Amino acid sequence: MKPDIRRPEPKDAPAIARICRNGWKRTVEGLLSQSHQHETVQFWYGEKKVMQDIGKGRYSYVAELDGAVVGVIGGGRASVRSGEIYVFYVDEAHRYKGIGRMLLDRLTEDHRNKGLVEQWVSVQEGNRHGQPFYEARGFEYIGKKSQRTGTGEVQMSLRFRRHI
Repeated sequence: MKPDIRRPEPKDAPAIARICRNGWKRTVEGLLSQSHQHETVQFWYGEKKVMQDIGKGRYSYVAELDGAVVGVIGGGRASVRSGEIYVFYVDEAHRYKGIGRMLLDRLTEDHRNKGLVEQWVSVQEGNRHGQPFYEARGFEYIGKKSQRTGTGEVQMSLRFRRHI
């Protein structure tokens, strides 16, 4: 069965929060401390924060399958010419079914309709799912970006770009 790709609604906040929390923690497992993981998921992926961010348009689309949200993507304009993907996760039980591709295609369509000609995304260094996914869709590695976390750790992100 094919999922419905649609705009998120406030009722989706619990599912979006769960998918993002689990996805982000899986991405940084073994790379960042439990303390930083806890702080990050509490700040970004608590249901109240997700609900606020839905209202602000920070989540662009969800994938709904059999009445359940199974994926989410958020992105927007980063500059006059560029779009950025800010958040993108698919529930682990629904990976490798084309849902991620469908979400990315829908966001890319939005970016093109706004006259954007390139997309950017940051991928956690060591993310063995994200990097191959983006490379298979024409994203090219541009460089690394480091950021010091609130717990004093250095988080490394790989920057990718593609022309759309």
